Amino acid sequence: MTSLPDLTQEQLRSRVAEQLVRARRRSELLTDAVDDDDLVRQHSRLMSPLVWDLAHVGNQEELWLVRDVGHREPVRQDIDKLYDAFQHARADRPALPLLNPAEARGYVREVRDKVLDVLDHTPLEGRQLVESAFAFGMIAQHEQQHDETMLATHQLRSGGPVLHAPDPPAGRRLAAAEALVPGGAFTMGTSTEPWALDNERPAHTAHTDPFFIDTAPVTNGDFLAFIDAGGYDDQRWWSAAGWAHRQQADLGAPRFFERDGSGWVRTRFGVREPVPADEPVVHVCFYEAEAYAAWAGKRLPTEVEWEKAARFDPATGRSRRYPWGDEDPGPEHANLDQRHLHPAPVGAYPAGASPLGVQQLIGDVWEWTSSDFGGYPGFTAFPYDEYSLAFFGPGYKVLRGGSFGTDAVACRGTFRNWDSPIRGQIFAGFRCARTPRADELR
Repeated sequence: MTSLPDLTQEQLRSRVAEQLVRARRRSELLTDAVDDDDLVRQHSRLMSPLVWDLAHVGNQEELWLVRDVGHREPVRQDIDKLYDAFQHARADRPALPLLNPAEARGYVREVRDKVLDVLDHTPLEGRQLVESAFAFGMIAQHEQQHDETMLATHQLRSGGPVLHAPDPPAGRRLAAAEALVPGGAFTMGTSTEPWALDNERPAHTAHTDPFFIDTAPVTNGDFLAFIDAGGYDDQRWWSAAGWAHRQQADLGAPRFFERDGSGWVRTRFGVREPVPADEPVVHVCFYEAEAYAAWAGKRLPTEVEWEKAARFDPATGRSRRYPWGDEDPGPEHANLDQRHLHPAPVGAYPAGASPLGVQQLIGDVWEWTSSDFGGYPGFTAFPYDEYSLAFFGPGYKVLRGGSFGTDAVACRGTFRNWDSPIRGQIFAGFRCARTPRADELR
């Protein structure tokens, strides 16, 4: 793999164009799959209408690449406030005078044509915003992040299936249920990944005590055992905030699960099917994950522990880009890119394992950690405060690793996601960790 700083300007332009095309192809797939009525409908107050997301990615592309990088005349300056995510809550967006589907499609096409011209004529060096094509990479990642959001909206829509994909590879039995991660220092974050976002920077030394981490995410079968043991009704396993949310939201199972006689079924993108026991559980909020971990006699890993398990190579002492090494993810490594429409069974990606044998850290499900979202030592907001800084604090928990709906361009060993601990509509699961007993370290 050739790193971005080693590419010629023309090679870098080609790489950027490829990522922009990939993102747009996916946006079109997600919006062309439904009719105009579905595009303008709000399928859940938690989500925007699909047509808002489509125009929003175009508006962000216009703001950063047409106007800022390219110094070109605005395409639709009059709609900036409509598509500013901080101006209007998701629940309120259907009432706005939004572009209709035909107008939104025309707008994003016009913006993209101008962006490709900007790409052809802009030196990709000499300014922090364009060094190694950072602004273009940021926009490609932004569109893919909204594509995952649109995929979550598809999961919330009613009606029959409109999205289709092959099943992931079969699972395999894992050699061990836990891996012992040694204590000590390692390099966390990055200062060299050209398209890394501000919250991933800078690289710094972090420390952990020794800890055990599960070699696979918690499965549906594992989680159903928690339900069958009365876990949702036993306050002992829940934090005070978690118990309050469990009662207020009347939680009794992961979102989209329902009992069917003596068993369980789920609804997945319009398909009603038995819950597969060997897949990682998905659509659980932070509080559900936290309660399960307590019931199992474990805990959620901290964000520092998660990244050490995912990147640290004990043989060399260095931090890898990914658990398997430094090469970009391929279909043999991880369940990414909306290649499949559900998590893969445990053990499906042995080639993606870390040096310590921890599997499926990348792809399948975002994994809740116990950590609040905040900046690393030396954090600097770039290129705008609203991407990360506005969300720092105890109101958001960090998720790591990406899901089956995450594109590889927006998923690295250093990539950080965050959300409210009550959110269950996202493609989130978890794995457990625990502190070793003294006799286990001898």
